[in-house]
Amino acid sequence: MAAPAKRVEQLDRVVIRFAGDSGDGMQLTGDRFTSETAQLGNDISTLPNFPAEIRAPAGTLPGVSSFQVHFADYDILTPGDAPNVLVAMNPAALKANLAELPAGADIIVNTDEFTRRNLAKVGYPVSPLEDGTLAGYAVHPVALTSMTVGALADLGISKKDAERAKNMFALGLLSWMYSRPFESTLRFLERKFAKRPELVEANQTAFRAGWNYGETTEAFSVRYEVKPARMRPGTYRNITGNQALSLGLVAAAVRAKLPLFLGAYPITPASDILHELSKHKRFGITTMQAEDEIAAIGAALGASYGGALGVTTTSGPGVALKSETVSLAIALELPLVIVDVQRAGPSTGMPTKTEQADLNLALYGRHGEAPLAVIAPKSPSDCFHAALEAARIALTYRTPVILLSDNYVANGSEPWLLPSVDELPDLAVPFATAPNSPDGRFLPYLRDPETLARPWAVPGTPGLEHRIGGLEKADKTGDISYDPANHEFMVRTRAARIEAIPVPDVDVDDPDENARVLVLGWGSTYGPIGAACRALRQRGLTIAQAHLRHLSPLPRNLGEVLRSYEKVVVPEMNLGQLAHVIRARYLVDAVPFNQISGLPFTAATLENMLEDVVKNG
Repeated sequence: MAAPAKRVEQLDRVVIRFAGDSGDGMQLTGDRFTSETAQLGNDISTLPNFPAEIRAPAGTLPGVSSFQVHFADYDILTPGDAPNVLVAMNPAALKANLAELPAGADIIVNTDEFTRRNLAKVGYPVSPLEDGTLAGYAVHPVALTSMTVGALADLGISKKDAERAKNMFALGLLSWMYSRPFESTLRFLERKFAKRPELVEANQTAFRAGWNYGETTEAFSVRYEVKPARMRPGTYRNITGNQALSLGLVAAAVRAKLPLFLGAYPITPASDILHELSKHKRFGITTMQAEDEIAAIGAALGASYGGALGVTTTSGPGVALKSETVSLAIALELPLVIVDVQRAGPSTGMPTKTEQADLNLALYGRHGEAPLAVIAPKSPSDCFHAALEAARIALTYRTPVILLSDNYVANGSEPWLLPSVDELPDLAVPFATAPNSPDGRFLPYLRDPETLARPWAVPGTPGLEHRIGGLEKADKTGDISYDPANHEFMVRTRAARIEAIPVPDVDVDDPDENARVLVLGWGSTYGPIGAACRALRQRGLTIAQAHLRHLSPLPRNLGEVLRSYEKVVVPEMNLGQLAHVIRARYLVDAVPFNQISGLPFTAATLENMLEDVVKNG
């Protein structure tokens, strides 16, 4: 007798969190569910969250790894404040995430792991499955481990390998539950375990077992569907911030008709950029894993001197080490892109957690008067365009540019509309090929009157020999100079070159055109701020939003925009670094709202704060 058909319910949005030990494959599980969801055309946003340790103690709270995915049939801005569904692979995963669940949320628990020993590791004297702790939730106990082992019993693999496939059982169950396609996951498993066919079969079998369990069990009587979102026509792919940034750098090199050289030392959370760029040698990309951060940026600056687009990637600790070479690049006036994927500090800090606390370091973290350009992407897909813009400024104005990403943007993912190559800016920069003075000499610091950039001469070009180094340069000739007047002129000229960079005016989203309060953000706060403002407007409150991509130089209309509102609020994942800049530069009473927990703002947190500001001033 055929199983009765399950009822199908339509939902407009869902937030799912997969949580377990760092060895349970939660990041892979979440990534595959996200890929399946992207194929259906939902809008998506993700939040991976994992410990810094390679393998934290199994079954403990510090060892919990999670992956949250938010998908909807409309455009969304954040990975969601709280999950509607929690998949908890053990007691630690349940305890670490329970406080964030709303009442009535679905909890799928792997009952096999709720042993007395595992409960004791996280301080549960009695199983929360039995003592009423979960009375306010819809709990679905599933013996994930033993059911997986049972499904693989005839395949001849070890019990250990069979148990490792339990994440695929969970993925199969959730894929059935939310009507996700699965063919791409089966193909992915074939590629991932190509050298071990027995593991291909095991993981595919576990996935199908989870799907079939959902289809046949009476424990799940409802399936859910989330229709595709209405999005601009075109070709989309799911992309993380680090992937998008890498492809933006590749595109920049191609559009500039230059080779790209990346000098990098592995550091969380920037290492994926090195991994991604190393795949693209056919586009003239050279990657070097250096012995330390200083060697990495030194090699990148040398590549720029040699006529390439030099790039170095790091996080906060690496920026501190690179600062002397950044100053050298400013003195040499050569293009250089420095990518800082920010993480929680200071020092080693929390390497896998997010923060925006490197803004002051980017703006001021060098000796002497050493200004440069600073850009921050607002979302994972925006990293592509921010990388292009950073390269454009570096090449056109012969300056280092710091690209301030962060862990939230770098590891999160969303749909990316592939641009047409013809729409990308032309970044070609002519090299100096002949002497540029009436007397036939080459003057390496004779500037372009519009950009104030000096000529870029490739070493070895006949007749263009010139002196370089960190000592102060004489105007035009580039000779060593200790003349006081010349030093003041060169310092002011280098600063003027940065201030003269044309950047777009800041746009203000003020639908009612009568808001009293402006929320000003930068970087990855874009999504939570936008979601909070959207929620307030739906409730009839008026509020304006503006967001900065260019942090140095700042948009020319920013002061006028700020002074047109009674109150300016600046949410940041630091102790108010942009707010301090705004107050000092524009004499505007910018009100900081700060969070430094290692996690991004939730939309609800900002909504509650902004409601109070709008209503009570």
